Amino acid sequence: MDSPTPAHARISIIGAGPGGLTCARILQQHGIAVTVYDRDPDVHSRNQGGSLDLHEDDGQLALREAGLLEEFFALARSEGQEMRQLEPAGSVLAHHLPAEGETVSPEIDRGQLRDLLLRSLTAGTVQWGRALASVSGTADGPRTLTFTDGTAVEADLVIGADGAFSRVRAAVSPATPRYTGFSFLEAWFDDMENAHPEISALVGKGSAHIADGKRGLFAQRNSGGHMRVYLMQRVPVDWIAANGLRLDDTEGIRAHLLGEYATWSPQILRMITDNDGAYIDRPLFALPVPHTWEHSPSVALLGDAAHLMPPLGVGVNLAMLDACELALALAHSSTIDDAVHDYEQSMLPRSAEMAQMLEGGAAHLLSAHDPDESAPREQTQH
Repeated sequence: MDSPTPAHARISIIGAGPGGLTCARILQQHGIAVTVYDRDPDVHSRNQGGSLDLHEDDGQLALREAGLLEEFFALARSEGQEMRQLEPAGSVLAHHLPAEGETVSPEIDRGQLRDLLLRSLTAGTVQWGRALASVSGTADGPRTLTFTDGTAVEADLVIGADGAFSRVRAAVSPATPRYTGFSFLEAWFDDMENAHPEISALVGKGSAHIADGKRGLFAQRNSGGHMRVYLMQRVPVDWIAANGLRLDDTEGIRAHLLGEYATWSPQILRMITDNDGAYIDRPLFALPVPHTWEHSPSVALLGDAAHLMPPLGVGVNLAMLDACELALALAHSSTIDDAVHDYEQSMLPRSAEMAQMLEGGAAHLLSAHDPDESAPREQTQH
């Protein structure tokens, strides 16, 4: 089959996260039709996760190409660039305060970014409640997308923007994510200034990182007076059950954590004892390094579907840069095949280099040294 022109191709994006939506927006900016399929029942069916710092040379670059940079800055929190490194005893080891007008990596809630991108799309672009079951068909296409509700559609290009456990990835690669040996336990805090003023003062307006070489903690302010805390440990993937606990046993998990963090200051331990609601278990997975696959003119991967790495501040930024480059390749190529090939020529070496730099990087999250290098600035969720 001859590869179709992008303007006449049936293009399907799987996943309505920042990467998938950025790609759809830039394609529509260039007059290319696209449909996005997402497993969520609707746009508000689940919390989208924590705060993201978008960098000038990738995330912001993609938003500029999408024509959304000014709207991003209207929502972004420049003060969120503040970063504190504390020792377990509570004293400050390092403190970065953003300069007036600094825009290197302002913060935005993941949900706010998603809403910004969704508002920019043509009505009906995203089809909700369409969980992908499989991708079939030959490499030359077309591909058949079969959904868990039994429906199916054909596509000349399938773009996998469906995260860590991508269903699209299986069409071109046998690779599956592997547990890194490290896990985050997420805790939420609400109404920080009134309900948690001591913690608010300790963390500041941005984020704070604490570690002692064996365990770590990362606190991150979100908009609307909210905060998330990520308790970071090197543990088996089933550590909760292995300790005779259940995820809904908040008090039991809290007691276990107080034992693990017993030598830390009482002030910091309030970030373990005072959270509002249950914990969320977030084991860290990564794809093999490097992750490559044989070129297919009918499938492209971006973001975590292509290069899942430890959460060290690059995930969403790389996904949005991928999305931007893929969309521009489609806009400026004569065929789908040419566009995917050109995109992979730049994306695969870049992602391999970054993945190699970050391989094993989760261990740095527990390090008591190098605060600027070890703190996870963006938290992602699919």
